[in-house]
Amino acid sequence: MSKESALHDAIMDVISNGRTFLDSLQKAADILADLKNTELKVNAVDELPEKAEKSYTLEDVRGVLAEKSQKGHTAEVKALIIKFGGNKLSDISPDKYGELIKLAEELDNG
Repeated sequence: MSKESALHDAIMDVISNGRTFLDSLQKAADILADLKNTELKVNAVDELPEKAEKSYTLEDVRGVLAEKSQKGHTAEVKALIIKFGGNKLSDISPDKYGELIKLAEELDNG
């Protein structure tokens, strides 16, 4: 085998191995891109807002407080209304209804 022929074979090996190497690099890059996309999706799910608190209407609150009053908690119901800054239920801000219902539900437990 001549030196030219040996050089040619060596160059062909480098080219062949180079292609294999580049194919392997491309596969690794694709896998890394998939992992990054998966991580981004997981992070996006982790960053979802907390479940919003249920929105209550005046009628919802009135129903709960009426039930508590009928069960003998009239004074406590009136105290809750005052605690939330009102003399009557309609004086209370709707954004406080959830907290008011929560405290009213605890009246049976205390």
